[in-house]
Amino acid sequence: MTQLRIPAVYMRGGTSKGVFFLKDDLPADPAMRERLLLRVIGSPDRYGKHTDGMGGATSSTSKIVILSKSTRPDCDVDYLFGQVAIDKPAIDWSGNCGNLTTAVGPFALTAGLVEGPGDGIATVRIWQANIAKKIVSHVPMQGGEVVELGSFELDGVTFPAAEVRLEFLDPAAEDDDGAGSAMFPTGSRLDTLDVPGVGRIEATMITAGNPTIFVDAARLGLKGTELQGDVNGNAELLRRAEAVRSHGAVAMGLVKTPEEATARRQHTPKLSFVARPATYTASDGRTVEAGSIDLLARIFSMGVLHHAMTGTGAVAIAAAAAIPDTVVSRLAPVGADGRVRFGHPSGTLSVGAEAVEKKGQWTVKKVLLSRTARRLMEGWVRVPPP
Repeated sequence: MTQLRIPAVYMRGGTSKGVFFLKDDLPADPAMRERLLLRVIGSPDRYGKHTDGMGGATSSTSKIVILSKSTRPDCDVDYLFGQVAIDKPAIDWSGNCGNLTTAVGPFALTAGLVEGPGDGIATVRIWQANIAKKIVSHVPMQGGEVVELGSFELDGVTFPAAEVRLEFLDPAAEDDDGAGSAMFPTGSRLDTLDVPGVGRIEATMITAGNPTIFVDAARLGLKGTELQGDVNGNAELLRRAEAVRSHGAVAMGLVKTPEEATARRQHTPKLSFVARPATYTASDGRTVEAGSIDLLARIFSMGVLHHAMTGTGAVAIAAAAAIPDTVVSRLAPVGADGRVRFGHPSGTLSVGAEAVEKKGQWTVKKVLLSRTARRLMEGWVRVPPP
């Protein structure tokens, strides 16, 4: 049997990697397309290694991006993201990947979906199809080519590269009638979840970037300084975290039962735990001083602790920090410059948010962050026919 030969680009965006495709190069039938993409990544893999595919067998490296020219007059490209399960034949299309969003603008420019300036900053207007939101990417160019190399350092990525600035516009969800904000799906900035095996736990459940649940680290028996090795080998801790996440998913109206969240909606909502600043050693051995950050933050992704911070998690942190009386803002409200700097397992990150209050209702108009992106390989991916 002859393998299929499909144009593709393997890209790093932020602290994630994924396989990028043009929509027209993939099957139009959604079921066939999904089977094909699972085989590209190498899922499901009962060994958990992705040896026979392009995936990296982690939540940060088992990802798919599909791009096309936008059908919307106010956007340049439509961006669809798929989080591929490692050990199950499933792709979760419920949310965005903020890290790979960084690579969308550079890919769109190099693929000819968008025309940029010869020199200067190209503005790429992105429609994020998973969550129906607009993102603006500012990509440096020189001599008609995307600038990928540079001196901007992103903790969690070994080598520096060129800075790509992102603006997540109106990142909160909207009510079904479009009349108002559904940033807090329960209608409250603070809720109490009653979770079997955990007890009553205070939480902020916010939809900004992706649906995200914030809890105090101490309520999970944690300090907020943990690295992956402190968490991911502890099956009981992971079970408790998933119990909180799955019950939060029900409270947010995303699923009907906790069991459904665990079985069918692993990608979102995310669960993040936060704490007051403390000095800790990052995963590369560097010391992060308590005085250099406003907040400690960690996030779970696809059932395990993330090695850094998801891009959409950073968006949610910025939004929650900008609004009073959330789990995040009571620890670290944004500063006078509208930014908050937090410590994650790989180092630190600064994010900014523009929030406004009108008639007692808070809305976040924009979240700002900078990442880097780079093409790792381009050509064709070989895959057996589905």
